[in-house]
Formats: sequence, structure tokens, C-alpha cells
Amino acid sequence: MAGGNDRSMRALKEVWKRPENSLCADCGKPDPDWASSTLGVFVCLSCSGIHRNIPSISKVKSLKMDHWDDAQVQFLAKNGNAVTKATYEAHIPIYYYQPTYNDCQVLREQWIRAKYERKEFTEPGKQLPYSDGVKEGILWKRGRDNGQFLPRKFLLSEREGCLKYFTKQDAKEPKINVKIDVINATFQPEKIGNPNGLQITYLKDNKTRNIFVYHESGKEVVDWFNAIRSVQFHYLKVAFPIASDNEIKNRLTRNFLKEGYMEKTGPKQREAFKKRWFTLDHRRLMYFKDPLDAFAKGEVFVGSGENGYSVQKGLPSGTQGNFSWNYGITIATPDREYLFTCETETDQLEWIKAFTSVINQAMTPQEYAIEAYFKFKS
Repeated sequence: MAGGNDRSMRALKEVWKRPENSLCADCGKPDPDWASSTLGVFVCLSCSGIHRNIPSISKVKSLKMDHWDDAQVQFLAKNGNAVTKATYEAHIPIYYYQPTYNDCQVLREQWIRAKYERKEFTEPGKQLPYSDGVKEGILWKRGRDNGQFLPRKFLLSEREGCLKYFTKQDAKEPKINVKIDVINATFQPEKIGNPNGLQITYLKDNKTRNIFVYHESGKEVVDWFNAIRSVQFHYLKVAFPIASDNEIKNRLTRNFLKEGYMEKTGPKQREAFKKRWFTLDHRRLMYFKDPLDAFAKGEVFVGSGENGYSVQKGLPSGTQGNFSWNYGITIATPDREYLFTCETETDQLEWIKAFTSVINQAMTPQEYAIEAYFKFKS
């Protein structure tokens, strides 16, 4: 804080050390070292860059390197994260996804703009673009076979409890009509190759189908995401009337636990290992030839430890299949073992951590039904 006098520096440090200012006001990252001199919030370096893009609303400065005058320090002291959140986050719909520092840029940017620029959460009962129970518009969708992104009309309806898309604007019948309770949506900018890329998945005949979409507008694609969560929330409130709002919130869209390449071999464990893209979506481990495939080539159910599922580091001694990656993982189920290899030890340990987190959880009645389906199918 070059150029600041000692008194201002001491006062600034006192405000900075308050417990409510120990996490970024926007993404929750620990130890924020930037602040907005116009909003009075303490933010991390990444969120400060987003604030800098809305200079009419927020002016950010480094707490370590910039000079803060007495009036600015007093403004921070009067406000801070707790006071500012009480204003700008007063009426957030329970279904609205509040991103963390692990989330992608478009989610964090639109969250910040929704709070401070558009002031979406300052008044109770405010009409929001994702709270109508219906949303219609164009999204660029990746073709299942040719890989081209083409504009397609999508329609989300709370009344009908479904999401539809149409191959033509004037089409009477949708290409798909998916019930809202089997849909998941998660942002995948790197995988899709677009900063606003959204992956929509749904179950069809108990198999996962992927749809990859984007919109040129970050606000529009995040509005679609929260509209899906809104419709899901209200659908589940009717379906499970005694469940609490927080219980229902936890059943809305989710991020995948882990994704990436591994090698796998077949059930005889003598076949050559093949490189595949894997997605762990809670208890469903799916593998694809290409990360943007519409359908998985196969799925493995990962149950709980008390039901005979386990994960071990390494491969069984005497494994015969040829593999090029040396960091093995063995998933044991009541029926067979699944063998995988990872390219690096870091990948291996991350996958083991993800599998362990699932195996350590008790299974729900719905998951027992899914397990029975997998066993019947095999």
C-alpha cells in the first residue's frame, strides 16, 4: 500500500481483518486482497477483474499495493461484506445458483452483474427473466453426428414439466420432449470450446443422453440455466410436498464429480486397454470415445462400501491387458472388477478421491433401484 499514511494503513487492516471480510464477497475464495471503493466489498483477484469491467458500478483497488485515503477506508468500515450482502443479496431465489471460485467465468460474471448492475435481488417478488415458469429462445446446439453447432429453438415449460427443442423455428412437433425431473445442466466451456458452453444431460431409457449448447450472450445462457433450476424446484415442490426447500435445492442441477481420460479394459481383463473419456456423475461412471459424444459407450454403477463396492490403488497382480499408462485403479463391485489406468499419479489420486467420496455415502432407495437396473442389464 505504497504512499498510504500509517493511520490509514492501520485502519484499513482493521477493517480487512474482520471475520465477515475474510472471504471474497462474490465467490467465497479465502483471503481476498482487493476491494471495491464504491460498493464496499472485499473481493479476490479474479472477481476484481469482473468488477473492473463494470466501472460505472464498481471501482476496485488492491489492498496491498494501492493507496486508500481516509474517506475510502471509512466507507469500507461502514459497509464491508456483511452490510453490502444484506442489501444486494437480500432476496435471492432459493433455486438461483450462487457460484464459487471453482465455477467458470460466465457464471461468476453474471452473478456479479445480477447483484450489483441489474440489482436482481434487492426487492422481494421482483420479476426475473428466469422465474416465469416458461422460457423460449434460440440456443446453438451441437449436431449429434456432424459436430456442427446450429441454431435451434428451445422451449422450457413449468406447466408441462418439460424441456423441448425443435429443429426448425416453425416446427409443430419437438425433436425431443424431456421431463424436467430427469434433466441436469452444467457449464462446460473448455469441453465445448465456448466460454458460454452448457451441457444438458437427461435420462432416456435409464441411459444418459448429452446435448451441448451455447449462446453468444453470457446473460442469456445463465438465465436458461437458472430457468431450468427454477422449473425443477417448483416441480419437485409439488412432487415432494413434505421436503424442505433446502432438501429440494440439493436435488437441482449438479456439477460432475470428475471428468477426464483414463484407459480401460474389458470384462475378461485380457484385452488391450483403450483410452476413453470418463464422466463420474455421482453413482454413474460413464465412458465415451469422444468427450462430446451424445451417448456413452458404457456405464458403471458405483455403489456404497456397505454394499460391497470399493476402490483400490493399482491393478491386480498378473493383469494381462496391454496398457500405456502406469497408474492403475481397481473398482470392485459385487459382480466384477473394473480396471483403469491414468496418465499421471495426480490423475490417479484425484479419481480415487472422487470414487471414495461416492462409495462412502449410503445409498438411497432410488439408487438401489438404479443398481437393480444395472444388474438386470448386465
